[in-house]
Amino acid sequence: MAYMTGISPELASTIAAIVDEGSLDAAARALHITPSAVSQRLKSLEQQLGQVLIVRGRPARATAAGESVIRMARQIALLEHDALSALGLDTAGGRVSIPLAVNADSMATWFLAPLARLAEEHDIDFDLHRDDQTFTARLLESGEVMAAVTSEQSPVAGCTVAPLGVLRYETMATPAFVKRWFPDGATEAALQRAPFVDFDRRDTLQHSWLRSRGLDEQGIPRHYVPASYDYAQAVLLGLGWGMLPGSQATDAAASGAAIPLGGDPIHVPLYWQQWNLRSSLLDAIATEVIAEAARVLN
Repeated sequence: MAYMTGISPELASTIAAIVDEGSLDAAARALHITPSAVSQRLKSLEQQLGQVLIVRGRPARATAAGESVIRMARQIALLEHDALSALGLDTAGGRVSIPLAVNADSMATWFLAPLARLAEEHDIDFDLHRDDQTFTARLLESGEVMAAVTSEQSPVAGCTVAPLGVLRYETMATPAFVKRWFPDGATEAALQRAPFVDFDRRDTLQHSWLRSRGLDEQGIPRHYVPASYDYAQAVLLGLGWGMLPGSQATDAAASGAAIPLGGDPIHVPLYWQQWNLRSSLLDAIATEVIAEAARVLN
């Protein structure tokens, strides 16, 4: 029986760079080598493993086999950084890149503060991937990120999970919007006519609230505004009614910029999932994020 030698960390990191940068040429610039060298490394590892690792495209993306290699490359880089830090040594300026996944509303309301504090204490570059909280766990599975804010309580394979708290959403609209569209309150007839704001076509918060009022969202006018800050601005400018999270809703109500439409708020439980890897840096990130969540989330 033939046995395969181990995967070279240099080759694995090249695969990760191709996916991170989006192309072989961009990976070459990031690695300070020629595009030909990147192509040769990719070809060498694919031949060694007998599997295609990268699907060429714009951007380049990893196959399932490639995702496994990328996950290995990120783990090696993190463990190497921890080891060198513990020894008081330094490489490449001592900085390490940590890819994290987070939902847009958490990023806009509470998630950046703990990262800023961490960046003051550690030589760390955060690579944030924004997605809906119901999809961020998929980025963990693929190896694209090392940790994620997610609404999934069940741990992804090879990950640990810790509760963060609950992000509360209130249904809000400007006083002028309410006066125009809801003169008699948020009645069924009025809600069928009044436009609302959706984050994107995967956002179901407004739909869930409408269903709690006995309404189907189909056929109701809506605007799509796929950025958390801009979404809040759209609601505060009177483009439509919408559900604002946490501090956005609190601040809007306190200033009188928007008022609640009534009905029950929607509570979204959030969790922190990270690779089950003994890493002092990853644990420090988890500690800071969990502490901030305990302070600001319900």
